[in-house]
Amino acid sequence: MRVAIFSTKPYDRAALNAANAHGLHSPTYFEPRLDATTASLAKGFAAVCVFVNDRVDAAAIRILADGGTRVIALRCAGFNNVDLTAAEERGIEVVRVPAYSPYAVAEFTIGLLLSLNRKIHHAYARVREDNFSLDGLLGHDLHGKTVGVVGTGRIGMLVARALKLGFGCDVLACDVVEDAALVDMGVRYVTMRALVEASDVISLHCPLTRDTLHLIDTAALAASKPGMLLINTSRGALVDTPALITALKSGQLGGVALDVYEQEEALFFEDLSLDVVQDDVFQRLLTFPNVLVTGHQAFFTAEAMASIAQTTLNSLSEADTGRALSCRIAAPAQITTE
Repeated sequence: MRVAIFSTKPYDRAALNAANAHGLHSPTYFEPRLDATTASLAKGFAAVCVFVNDRVDAAAIRILADGGTRVIALRCAGFNNVDLTAAEERGIEVVRVPAYSPYAVAEFTIGLLLSLNRKIHHAYARVREDNFSLDGLLGHDLHGKTVGVVGTGRIGMLVARALKLGFGCDVLACDVVEDAALVDMGVRYVTMRALVEASDVISLHCPLTRDTLHLIDTAALAASKPGMLLINTSRGALVDTPALITALKSGQLGGVALDVYEQEEALFFEDLSLDVVQDDVFQRLLTFPNVLVTGHQAFFTAEAMASIAQTTLNSLSEADTGRALSCRIAAPAQITTE
């Protein structure tokens, strides 16, 4: 199958080429993101492959359909950037990667928490300048602290288990579906309000839906424990960033670690070190010493990249041979918590 692959970096091409070693598909790689201004590049391609920050809205889908595209393959789990209704109306199937390596994101989440709490990133920068002072680097034991995990799907379950069994935390969870194994190990499911009020640390692992948009907003932050640490490796728009900044300025929040950002589309996965970043909200966020931001890299392990590539190409093979699409997304739809 001829497939136009957008938002590609060298690591994307390497993983996809390795998965396509037998040459079952004919990929053409494009560096730009897919949106209404670039969708015409896919004319004549039966499939397009897109990533998390491509904008596959109704306008882009119309151009894709007119150009002969019949499959949109997301090489990621989330699909809030795709207008599923427009795709269905145009007869375009949409597939995704529902799971790759949950360990990649879970392990990175724990790493962010440890770095934020123990200020490891600051310590690293200091030592590079021959500053070995410990002033300002005081952290807290995680053992015995209450950690709230929002969403206990594949990733959230691993985070909850690691914090409960590995660190001895009191883990609270909030999800529409309870994980029996977590309950057996002592994780307690509570309401979102109860979780926010009781947690020393909150880690987000839920999908972005209408119900979870700005889940962490002014009201939630006001109800949280003073000094709470917030970790988000899920979706940027789960957090109301201006409300976050207000809570940081007041001292209500003890620290924030983010691997995602609501307006990351114009920033992440690009080298902007010689540019003037125009996002004033993001730039303000970076001024806080107790904020740690990474560029949506939690998924980025060799194992995850190989799994993503293989699942994506398997979906294209299913479409090419007329088989049922095992990773198809229907419209309307919601995915389970991650």
